[in-house]
Amino acid sequence: MSAVVHKTVLATDGEQLSLYTVTPQHESVGACGVVIMHGAGTGDKERHLPFAEDFAAYGHPAVALDFSGHGESTGELLNLSLRRRRDQAAAVVDEVFGAERRLVLVGFSMSGQTVADLVDLYGKRVAAIVLCAPGIYGKDTWDVPFGAGFTELIRRPESWRDSQALDTYASFDGRALLVLPEHDAVIPDGVTELLRTALSTRADFSSLRLAGAGHRLGAWLADQSQARSDIISTLLRRRPSVQTTGTGPRSAGLPADADVPSS
Repeated sequence: MSAVVHKTVLATDGEQLSLYTVTPQHESVGACGVVIMHGAGTGDKERHLPFAEDFAAYGHPAVALDFSGHGESTGELLNLSLRRRRDQAAAVVDEVFGAERRLVLVGFSMSGQTVADLVDLYGKRVAAIVLCAPGIYGKDTWDVPFGAGFTELIRRPESWRDSQALDTYASFDGRALLVLPEHDAVIPDGVTELLRTALSTRADFSSLRLAGAGHRLGAWLADQSQARSDIISTLLRRRPSVQTTGTGPRSAGLPADADVPSS
């Protein structure tokens, strides 16, 4: 399927956020809106455009954004915070996908926390999550600007252990995919294991490890079409029907892999 790519700007949170929207020529039945969120530092939407185009090739409209202080968006990175990231991403969701379309949330590194914050906000509307070398952060960091004490807070040993994201992911009962690099010199093993445990509680959970990759998965995946395809096909693959009992996973509501293109 071919797709249409538009670069646009959204005014929100006192900033001008730069976005790529990618619209498939033909949507899959029950297509979800895919939101791709970069990590901290030099992360931006450009590296995620191929990923967004791949999702559109599977029939799912997608958006990739620059958070404020990143890429082509306005603002200063030092003034950004986890709360503002959540608010900015939510504004993009509401603008691009409205109030009804179900969502697939894709987060890289720091956006492992942002995905959780959006799950808290959108609840059952979130059909699936993809966490790529994800980080999480302690509760006391959520509203602290990155240039006003955030770094000092996250440098405390194991400050991530009380992250709200862990409770959120333990309660999430959609489809969840944890994507890990072969070697990650940034995210502590303890974070990854806590996330794996939380996601295994109720979600339709699977994991994928990418040989040869390091922590900067967004930049690495930009040139790895097969790896991107592996992630999407793993996420969308057909599962047996699941009975919802109130304690087990629900159906993620994703189109079956019969809709997946063969190339």
